[in-house]
Amino acid sequence: MKRIFALLAVLVTLVALAAPQAQARATGKPIVIANDRGGNVVRTMQRRQELEASGRPVEIRGYCRSACTMYITMRNACLGPGATVGFHAPRIPNTHIIPPLVDQLMARYYRNGILQKWNSEWKHSLKMHKISAKQYVRLDPQTRLCSR
Repeated sequence: MKRIFALLAVLVTLVALAAPQAQARATGKPIVIANDRGGNVVRTMQRRQELEASGRPVEIRGYCRSACTMYITMRNACLGPGATVGFHAPRIPNTHIIPPLVDQLMARYYRNGILQKWNSEWKHSLKMHKISAKQYVRLDPQTRLCSR
């Protein structure tokens, strides 16, 4: 039992020491992603890593479609309260061909009801399914809305 308390004390200390650093990293001028139509999924995955590593706040505003939706679940991101988010099946540009595995890559960045809708409906549809920021948060309550 003493060993467990000692381990807990060490963990609490480490968290307390890391918290100011994490807080300091999440400061600075926000990076704003606005009116993003999406694009290449692999490039978006790379950009997402860069945005997270920056530690700066990321605000997703206006419309966010297709691959852009992969940014919303970043730990340093918030979704503008007036934003609209659009989902559709990934496809090879200028075709109706849905490539294998790309939908699974995108699914890695979704959670909760968004992931359920993605897997059951959106990833199979070439039609754009648009939802409001508030609808997004209802489906994924872990998502933060931006303050303004």
